[in-house]
Amino acid sequence: MVKRLRSTSFRTFVLYPLIVVVWELVRSGGRLQIQPWYLPLLACGYLQYRLIGQYRIRHGGGGPGMETPPERLVTTGPYAWCRNPMYLGHIVFLLGLTLALQSVVAALITVATAIWLHFRVRRDEHRLQALFGPAYQEYSARVGRWIPRFR
Repeated sequence: MVKRLRSTSFRTFVLYPLIVVVWELVRSGGRLQIQPWYLPLLACGYLQYRLIGQYRIRHGGGGPGMETPPERLVTTGPYAWCRNPMYLGHIVFLLGLTLALQSVVAALITVATAIWLHFRVRRDEHRLQALFGPAYQEYSARVGRWIPRFR
């Protein structure tokens, strides 16, 4: 179970939603208020994480996270627009959770996760720079860390 708790995807897509739903159920006396028009953000965020993760593994090798780093630098597909589209999927999902449940607790989790991911990305970037050298430096100069750049 401790290994699961260390998994960013487990926390984002399982643990945090459970915490928020239980909190909101307790807070509201068992009546969960859902704003359904924000639910597609949850699906989009999860699918973005999942599908882009499969793309990265297929094109770059390695594992789903930086525990097993990619063998090749991926600069095509979604990585041509944003250096961290998988992490961005986490944030989109949590934003959807926040808006769908109109939850202050979810908003706090979203902000804390975004800050934590930013520091994690900076650590990952140092590792990728060490792995891929000038190719990664050129890529990071051309492609934004978080905000997609469409050409």
